[in-house]
Amino acid sequence: MRAGGGAARGALALALLRRCLLLGPLGLRPAGGQDGDGCGHTLLTPHSGTLSSKNYPGTYPNHTACRWRLRAPPGTSLLLAFGDVDLEPSERCARSSLLLADPQAGTAYGPYCRNAGPAAPLLVTNSSAVTVLFNSTSHHSGRGLLLSYATSQHPDLVSCLVRGTHYTQEHVSVYCPAGCKDIDGDIWGNPSQGYRDTSVLCKAAVHAGVIADELGGQVTLSREKGITLYESAFANGLHSKRGSLSEKRLIFHKACGDALEVAAFNASSWWHEVDALGQDRAWAAERAALSTAGHSWAAEPGSEGAWLELDLGTRRNVTGIITKGSSEQYDYYVTSYRVSSSRDGKNWRPYRGSGGQEDKVFEGNTDSHGEVSNAFIPPIVARYVRVTPQSWHQRVALKVALVGCQLARVRAPRPYVPSVPKEVPVPTSHPASLTPIPGVALDPEKAGSTLLVMLLIGGFVLLCSSLLLLAFLCRRKRKLAAELNCGITKGYPKLESSQVCSLQGLPPSGSALASFPTAAVPGDLSRTHSPEYAEPDLVQVSPSSQTGPSTFKPLPDEGYTLPLVVSHYDVPGKYHEYAEPLPPEPEYATPFSEPEPTGTRRSPCGITGLPGTPCSPPVRYDAPTPRPGELPVGERTASPGGDIPSPEGSRSPLGDCPLSHVYHEAL
Repeated sequence: MRAGGGAARGALALALLRRCLLLGPLGLRPAGGQDGDGCGHTLLTPHSGTLSSKNYPGTYPNHTACRWRLRAPPGTSLLLAFGDVDLEPSERCARSSLLLADPQAGTAYGPYCRNAGPAAPLLVTNSSAVTVLFNSTSHHSGRGLLLSYATSQHPDLVSCLVRGTHYTQEHVSVYCPAGCKDIDGDIWGNPSQGYRDTSVLCKAAVHAGVIADELGGQVTLSREKGITLYESAFANGLHSKRGSLSEKRLIFHKACGDALEVAAFNASSWWHEVDALGQDRAWAAERAALSTAGHSWAAEPGSEGAWLELDLGTRRNVTGIITKGSSEQYDYYVTSYRVSSSRDGKNWRPYRGSGGQEDKVFEGNTDSHGEVSNAFIPPIVARYVRVTPQSWHQRVALKVALVGCQLARVRAPRPYVPSVPKEVPVPTSHPASLTPIPGVALDPEKAGSTLLVMLLIGGFVLLCSSLLLLAFLCRRKRKLAAELNCGITKGYPKLESSQVCSLQGLPPSGSALASFPTAAVPGDLSRTHSPEYAEPDLVQVSPSSQTGPSTFKPLPDEGYTLPLVVSHYDVPGKYHEYAEPLPPEPEYATPFSEPEPTGTRRSPCGITGLPGTPCSPPVRYDAPTPRPGELPVGERTASPGGDIPSPEGSRSPLGDCPLSHVYHEAL
């Protein structure tokens, strides 16, 4: 069964091929192109194109036929993308069929219908010429066919019906064929916001001005996060719809699409209006800037051949134009216009687009407040651009902006002219031969500039290295200075590093260490402990530790100086204050009067002492040891031998010098 079916289909294909070659009853011309009563939207170019059956995507008519002959440039082959093949099913595709044939090689692909469609969406042929034959008889349903083609130089060819949702990667690069503009399919969004990912991809690319519909081309886009609302716009002859939130949006990449600054505006005429209140309003050429608030430029009523000229100041690469009407207050706008350009302001050249046959007429605005964009593919390279309105609503009124980029200056390489060597005397010794470097040719005229560039680069590298080395040395010096700070922390008197380090090897001074009595022996008052005084903590200063805070004022020989205090507001948080030592006059406590126990002997000095001692030294109240060289008047310190040193350095016994003050032992 299958073998018989395959043979029958092969026989039908050969019959259709013969019909195609012999031009059959269709009366086709051998010149190529398209012919027949069943042809729908068709655009054929040497590099790509699109074709469809009549009434697509509606039901194709009965008893119709169409033949398209596709040709590619020599040395290339054809690729065919099946967008839609919806022909009513029948046995061996007898009622409606699609056949692809190569008349020169005698090969055929098909026939195809709904129940026998292509195995893959892209068909790769080995021929530069393919004939597409569509035939229909009596049928009841079917949309027909949609087919696109391109040369083998574009293996990433897609159909006009491919949407952004067909891709999952973030960056997409595909080749869109020519003729997708008039194929049925919706787009949502605009060039500035992007397009909803459910939009037809190639049609959205035409709307964004990335490709021209009559040429097709490579499209590069990215799929980014969607937005809440997509605004509609009219651009390049297409209306987009207003769309809601989508998961992804399509952003087309356009290299040269910045707003160009206009140096001056000029016009054939301008309207001087006097309103009902007698106020003047000038619709001058300067009002034609798109960013101008209020009314626009308007030509004088009744003038013929009105035009608006834009001076860019210098030559620019102009890739598009944006037009707008007068304003919302006035319902004036231009519905169609032509564009011409000039490099000197005298010789003007009309823009004809990619075809180059006739002057291209651009579609303008449909209201007075909306913006309409049109792309120049190929771009215009000029300084002056002139807009000539062709049709308008009520009055010629216009606001314009140009889109493009700075012109890239590409200098042609200077031809190499070998220099003629001068005659020099032949040396007696043979110099060493130089080994030429393959693929490298040095130009003597450029040797000086090359050497200068190399010297500048070397000097810059040397300067950067010196700065880095200097920064490293400064940082290291600061680190060493911080380590030699000898434990001085923030908030304490900062001494010179040399003085602080020199104090580490010296014993503590008398002001820092006070010698207090340590034993309650009556004969040795310097060793008697007192509960009212506590020994200060002795903090050993080492290079690895810091000195703790102290309330004792340092001596002048330790580097301390009194801060200059102008007012009491200068002290808190700025300087360190120390408590002054006790005044030199002794302060005494009131003696206790206790009854003497029986059996206690009183010494001749009137102080109860030890038994057997004629005159025991009185027990004194412990006091801080005075500083060296200071001896309070009227106060004597008992020596271990019981004598009191006199101011002249003489020693007198206690029995000979009764003390006027008597103290009890500390409890």
